Amino acid sequence: MNREEFKAKFNIVARSKEINDVVDIIMQVAKSDISVLLYGESGVGKEVFAKSIHGFSNRADKPLISVNCGAIPEGILESELFGHKKGSFTGAVETRKGYFELADGGTLFLDEIAETPLTTQVKLLRAIENKEFMRIGAETVTKVDVRIIAATNKDLQKEVAVKKFREDLYFRLKAVSLNIPPLRERKIDIEPLALHFMASYCKNLNIPFPKLTNEALEILINYPWPGNIRELKNTIESVLALNPGKTLTDEHFNHLIAQTENYETPRNLPVFTRKLPEDVDREILYRALFELKKDILELKEILLKQSDYFNSDNSSLEKTEEILDMIELEKSAILKALEKTHWNKRKAAKLLNISERTLYRKLKEYDIKIW
Repeated sequence: MNREEFKAKFNIVARSKEINDVVDIIMQVAKSDISVLLYGESGVGKEVFAKSIHGFSNRADKPLISVNCGAIPEGILESELFGHKKGSFTGAVETRKGYFELADGGTLFLDEIAETPLTTQVKLLRAIENKEFMRIGAETVTKVDVRIIAATNKDLQKEVAVKKFREDLYFRLKAVSLNIPPLRERKIDIEPLALHFMASYCKNLNIPFPKLTNEALEILINYPWPGNIRELKNTIESVLALNPGKTLTDEHFNHLIAQTENYETPRNLPVFTRKLPEDVDREILYRALFELKKDILELKEILLKQSDYFNSDNSSLEKTEEILDMIELEKSAILKALEKTHWNKRKAAKLLNISERTLYRKLKEYDIKIW
């Protein structure tokens, strides 16, 4: 199988030398059981490459189990990875296999590996090195044969330096390291990806393939795509859904133009960075929240003046309303941070100065849906 056949088989749409080089390395190492560490920003398609490594390996007929280590609460991550015995803790109503056992004979893809707690990293290292582990509450060792692929959007060397990631686990994972560059650094891939997403969308809905004007394509190519391929896919599908049967022009993508003003290209590297530092972004967000708080207080004052019922029990009412105010403020802050970061949960958590795990909990608590 040559490179182009490989890309077609595993749905890798790219023309750039950078991705072709990554594909060449994958084709060389996939047949072995060596660990692979994938680097890349959120949305660059790390899981696609993990699937291609597994699919081209000798384990292709066995399961590929994908785990987002950042999305699983710290308290249950160990149970999810290694399983548990019935009655080993409150809520363990039955014996359950973990992801390592489910992936036995196949491949375990550990996405967002940098988010794994240090305590879990110790057990993770042993499971990878010795191919054995103990379920929570078990007295015997379980042996497995699993190939490990890990992925992260953080610099693990820096994480090791600040004691947030174990050095021994880092060296165990980085047998082969592959960097997936962001879309803005391989603009030659934007056109084929856009056409691919258009074709896929139209095929799924059985609708005619629309024309894409050169002006519209130019906007797509010049936009920095902070959300990378995921953002491009969502944008294409949104425009198609809102403009069925129409020729797609620059007018349909004009909402992207304003966003490009927040990015600038350094002279030495084709990388876009925000003009405003993060602390300024946070200041703007907080200023908006203070304005929202002011509006709420003014509305409350009007209601208090107009209602005899409210006046009868101001103290208890104000306490209740203060709680509700804080809940609404927190929910609003989360929504504003998500909108500002193009619904990138990791960046939103950083902007809010909370952990990604806390953000996931808040999204569930406030029933905020991420589309």
